Amino acid sequence: MIYRMKSILTTVMSVVLAAIIFPMAACAQPAPVPEPKPLESEAIAYALSLGVGWNLGNSFDAHVEGISGETLWGNPKVTPELFKRLKAAGFSSVRIPVTWMGHIGKAPEYRIEKAWMDRIAEVVSWAHDNDLKVIINIHHDGFGAEKDLSRQAYHWLDLPAAAKDEQKNTEIMQKLAMVWMQIANRFQNEGDWLMFEVLNEIQDGNWGGGENLTDGGAMYRTLNDWNQLCVDIIRSTGGNNATRYIGIPSFVCQPDKAVKYLRLPEDSAANRLLVSVHIYDPWDYAGSAKYSEWGHSGKDIVPDSKGEEDYNATLDALYNKFVRRGVPVYVGEYGCVHRNTKKAEEFRKYYLEYTVKSLRNHKMPVFVWDNANPGTGEEAFGLIRHDNGKFINNAEEIVRIIIDSWNNNDPAYTLPSIYNRAPEAK
Repeated sequence: MIYRMKSILTTVMSVVLAAIIFPMAACAQPAPVPEPKPLESEAIAYALSLGVGWNLGNSFDAHVEGISGETLWGNPKVTPELFKRLKAAGFSSVRIPVTWMGHIGKAPEYRIEKAWMDRIAEVVSWAHDNDLKVIINIHHDGFGAEKDLSRQAYHWLDLPAAAKDEQKNTEIMQKLAMVWMQIANRFQNEGDWLMFEVLNEIQDGNWGGGENLTDGGAMYRTLNDWNQLCVDIIRSTGGNNATRYIGIPSFVCQPDKAVKYLRLPEDSAANRLLVSVHIYDPWDYAGSAKYSEWGHSGKDIVPDSKGEEDYNATLDALYNKFVRRGVPVYVGEYGCVHRNTKKAEEFRKYYLEYTVKSLRNHKMPVFVWDNANPGTGEEAFGLIRHDNGKFINNAEEIVRIIIDSWNNNDPAYTLPSIYNRAPEAK
């Protein structure tokens, strides 16, 4: 199996190098996996500098009928004013999810449409102009991004098919290599304020509860190979990409899958990889609002949920596997939806304050998911308008709670002190 995977990687790299029409440096040979670095490593310091970040969700990742577009899911066009207000609100970083499908040409070049690349670069520059660090990625191009499985054919990063068919895997990896080659070349001269995240929530459409449980680890291994390929391609473009920080996702970006199955790529740049996970736990509270309360003082809680204990256990596992060995972890997506009652909003505020403080204690920066949905209940993650940066609903208070929880270093401000102020149940 190891020989087979190396053979696929070699084939992909050979095809890419033969077909490429963009200037690039020779591919550097990956260095041996370095020994664990001290906890207070440069990489950990970089991760902490990301602080509290914000996601430009449902804008450049939006897509309809296999074509991505900035306004397709109802959000307005982004303007420079957005980033001025994000900086003024206290955010340190922005994650700009990008779906590329519909803007990628035919094999073997897979040329990205110039207008789409230029627009992404323009918005990235607006964030940088406001002294914000930036993450860009490949977002909804992956299989599993649609609840309607009949639409999965649009998503060319088909992990389950690749895990079963070596030829299909080779084809996908060739395209993936060419797409990242172009993104990396476009941004190769930008400094460490820009970070790449190679993939997003790659899966089989069942959110961690599908064939991955019965295929003997085939999808996990295939995703690990994709991650390795992306790192190799990015490094090969030279310039600042030779040492750029790169985010590496686990299967579905789930923390437990990172701990159990993620294999960090070998990398010619020492200690420049970060592990990417998403946390909306438990989803029936934080994402769907099926339950209105959370934590030890709540009554209308997700059955069998241990609230604070569960959350800390998740972060402890990530910390022990990665962070304490000098490998940063960041939470690329996180949030809790808006509620329609005062009491439910009190628990929402408590959840956000407690969990961000725990993330800070575990040295894990966090990026709040914001799809600009102004409603309440399921998927109502709206905080800030994506055009003028104005707050939605009570988001000014919500954002202040999140950022203050991260930044407050008062010795008296602790997880126990927050815990003891939990709201009373209805």
